[in-house]
Amino acid sequence: VKVAGKGHPRFFQPELCETIRSRRELEQSLVAALEQDQFLVVYQPRVDAMSGQLCSMEALVRWHHPQHGMVPPLEFIPAAEQCGLISEIGAWTIRTACAQIARWKRSGISFGSVAVNVSALEFRSHRLLDTLTSAMADFGVQPHELEIELTETVLMTDTDTSQVIVDRLHALGLPLAVDDFGTGYSSLAYLKRLHPAKIKIDRSFVRDLPDDSDDRVLVQAIVQLAAAMGIQVIAEGVETQAQRSFLHGIGCGLLQGYLISRPQEADGFERFVRQRAFERNAVLPEPIDA
Repeated sequence: VKVAGKGHPRFFQPELCETIRSRRELEQSLVAALEQDQFLVVYQPRVDAMSGQLCSMEALVRWHHPQHGMVPPLEFIPAAEQCGLISEIGAWTIRTACAQIARWKRSGISFGSVAVNVSALEFRSHRLLDTLTSAMADFGVQPHELEIELTETVLMTDTDTSQVIVDRLHALGLPLAVDDFGTGYSSLAYLKRLHPAKIKIDRSFVRDLPDDSDDRVLVQAIVQLAAAMGIQVIAEGVETQAQRSFLHGIGCGLLQGYLISRPQEADGFERFVRQRAFERNAVLPEPIDA
């Protein structure tokens, strides 16, 4: 009723109690998940659209519930935001990704850079900057080895605060990527003001390529705009060779999706890297124990 405003009556439904009870149980399970180390990070590669060379990857947090198995992020991330645990999960993800970067560097694994997603609540918390600086220092991570991903909705909300935090991220030398580009405000003004290093074309625009004429026009316009501003473009959700060919043909630089690889845990990603290196007759050093 409060959300709908005045003059909008609502009738009680027993299902509401069940919804609230389920949400509370989920929140309690999230607390236990942090305490019992039930979260894990998986990595999805991004490759050059022309050469297929690995350029970077996205780190994605997953929750392996002891009874329910893998819980979808769309289910537990909103719950974590509502109960205030998202900052704890975000800090854990950043430190886990930085620790993995350090292990890969010691093992001679070429990974490019690792992108970590930051939610709206994390982004506006001053703790984010402290978490980043301490994690980078503790694990010897260089700024070009880490990347921060934000949705455009986050950047367009409370723009003064966003600008201050983005300026501080730039001061740390951390590149910024705009996730789900095209699904929110898509304001040209914020591209000019914040000037991210990368923008990611949302999978909803990629899914029907190259057959959908509207998607072709929109995606090509985004790529051309980004190129004119010196911003790299990542197409996510690439699943077919036809999509890959079209995106490469219009100048999209980086591809991410099941056509390249599903998100994998660290050991699976290492096998992916070594297989790609083998296919190119490259020799990588043998891994050493972390």
